[in-house]
Amino acid sequence: MKQLLHISNLNLHIFPSNRSYLSTYYHVLPLQSSYNPYMEKTSKKDRIAVTGAFSYTGRYITRALLTQGYQVITLTGHPNRPHPFGDQVQAFPYNFDQPKALIASLEGMSTLYNTYWVRFNRGEVSFQRAIANTRSLIQAARDAGVRRLVHISVTNPPPNSRFPYFQGKYILEQAVQDSGLSFAIIRPTLVYALEDILVNNIAYLLRRLPLFAIPGSGSYRLQPIYAGDLAEIAVQAGEAVENLIWDAAGPDIYTYQQLAGLLSSALRRKVLFINLPPALAYAISRILGAALKDVLITRHEIDGLMAELLVSAQPPRGYTRFPAWLGDNAASLGLRYVSELERHF
Repeated sequence: MKQLLHISNLNLHIFPSNRSYLSTYYHVLPLQSSYNPYMEKTSKKDRIAVTGAFSYTGRYITRALLTQGYQVITLTGHPNRPHPFGDQVQAFPYNFDQPKALIASLEGMSTLYNTYWVRFNRGEVSFQRAIANTRSLIQAARDAGVRRLVHISVTNPPPNSRFPYFQGKYILEQAVQDSGLSFAIIRPTLVYALEDILVNNIAYLLRRLPLFAIPGSGSYRLQPIYAGDLAEIAVQAGEAVENLIWDAAGPDIYTYQQLAGLLSSALRRKVLFINLPPALAYAISRILGAALKDVLITRHEIDGLMAELLVSAQPPRGYTRFPAWLGDNAASLGLRYVSELERHF
């Protein structure tokens, strides 16, 4: 068996590199309902609904489903947004405030992949509204006869978290488990790809600035996963019949400063990294955000990174090595800034 050598803080960890982790390591929960149709396995003839198919993680999941021959529709806040799927994917608005229309858009679907969520409160967009909207979506799925729900959450969502993002994810995990639907909950760490916001925008800044601020010591760890790997994991979970809770993490663990260093090396940029108090680093990010007309990072996101919430305690299910991906994509990474506000607001 091929082996992956993973170096983290001078400790060596060996992980098998084959994809057997996708089916070997998982958390299986008892079904919440005795309704037998929920036990039916999806087939390639089934129609699948994906929220946010024209956005980021939803786009990767949609591509994986179409590649495997599924018919896909999407629920989206931007039904007229340009996308790469042509007439393969029919788009419907979310209609959270119109239950009958929401149910109608989900009728005939065997599985719903839910990627809907928000990063931060802004204007009428809030975590509380996102929780309420997701509850409406879950109820509509049940009323429409959807058999299985694949819900994209986040690693380490503790109860009573001081971070609203993680607290909301925890609340919705409970709602999914109480729904009576057959379900799979996928908990990704930091998801990266060329369309990613955090990794791409770090690269964008590294390409243009001689200095880069690291909040705190930079020694806190994270475990990135490639979006394509996450999509494969989600599709496999959707095809299962058991109730599952799986972490989705890649094979590599880095400190934040190591990750930034890997990016600067891949970009062949000599950048001076400066460790600053988190409050000062956040203040600088707000200045840059004002110049870019965006929100680079929130204070809660900085604190969440420093709390190492994006590291999984489970064996990695992702297999794409971050350095290898960087080598293949460095020429394109960070060429343009990816705006959160343009994407979702």
